[in-house]
Amino acid sequence: MALTPSNMMPLGTKAPDFTLTDTISGSPLSLAKMKSDKATVIMFICNHCPYVIHLNECMVALAKRYQSKGVSFIAISSNDVGTVPEDGPELMKLHAEKCGYTFPYLYDEKQEVALAYDAACTPDFYVFDGELKLAYRGRLDNSRPGNAIQPTGKDLSDALDAILAGQQVSSAQYPSMGCNIKWRE
Repeated sequence: MALTPSNMMPLGTKAPDFTLTDTISGSPLSLAKMKSDKATVIMFICNHCPYVIHLNECMVALAKRYQSKGVSFIAISSNDVGTVPEDGPELMKLHAEKCGYTFPYLYDEKQEVALAYDAACTPDFYVFDGELKLAYRGRLDNSRPGNAIQPTGKDLSDALDAILAGQQVSSAQYPSMGCNIKWRE
């Protein structure tokens, strides 16, 4: 595991479209069908990363709170299962059920979506407005495993609150930090 920061895609970037298999339902899902006309959160996560595990409960609570306000949440795992077998689609489904995910958990087997989004680590968060233009990217909050700060989701929720209120999201955005995406060789 190498501690890796987000690449911080330029704000205003249009969300690259994709269709991936949802490991929970087994169905192919596209961004076009899952997006919200209010805001869409795309999260690159995985099963095994201690940084994701540390934030899982907060991510689920945050998703539930904002889904009730019309925000769409989408989780994607792009890790190479040859490198990390515990991140495979069958185990992703079990993990999603165990954690109570209320959002699709998609498998990016070819890693094309991670490349299109310039994702670098897990977790990595992207918030797109109703026109699918990037308004926020980076961390959930400043909590990390071992730093004694409880996860609150403050950075992500501040961005969502601004979007939902029709306001500009603060330009003070900080990269997420976590495990590097396990790229296929």
